[in-house]
Amino acid sequence: MDGWIYSVIIYPILFILPAYAANGAPVLFGGGTPLDLGRRLRGRPIFGKHKTIRGLLAGICSGIIVGFAESLMPVYGFMLGIGLLQALGTHAGDLLGSFIKRQRGMKEGKRSLLTDQYLFLTLAILFSVPLGHLPGVYGIIFLFVLTGIMHPLTNFLAHMLRLKEVPW
Repeated sequence: MDGWIYSVIIYPILFILPAYAANGAPVLFGGGTPLDLGRRLRGRPIFGKHKTIRGLLAGICSGIIVGFAESLMPVYGFMLGIGLLQALGTHAGDLLGSFIKRQRGMKEGKRSLLTDQYLFLTLAILFSVPLGHLPGVYGIIFLFVLTGIMHPLTNFLAHMLRLKEVPW
């Protein structure tokens, strides 16, 4: 039973923490100059004003810091590289989601379940594949369920704390 708890719950959480940190950091440390510099594609914003240079850098740094902290634990030395890849994957997924939403004509702040909650997670995991150490199938399933619960809860909390304009 303990091995199951570790492989399906504990290790997957430790594994994905850099991505969660990278995804949340822009809410705390973002703002400033938009990544797309206000440019448009086919008359629509590329990413929108909420995707900023400072937010991207904060997210990548946060993922690396969490990966580094985890790499200091015995047997988790590989987490620094995974932290870097997950931070990049998280923001690739987030930016891809914003790009898709903007090009479909969706306003900033409009909710989109698949792109908002799962694209960052999917790309964070996929970017981690080259270094291995992925959780098993049940661990990955657990991460999708956990993200489906935690993402709306943390966004609602950020909204209540006035860190986000919308609760999703």
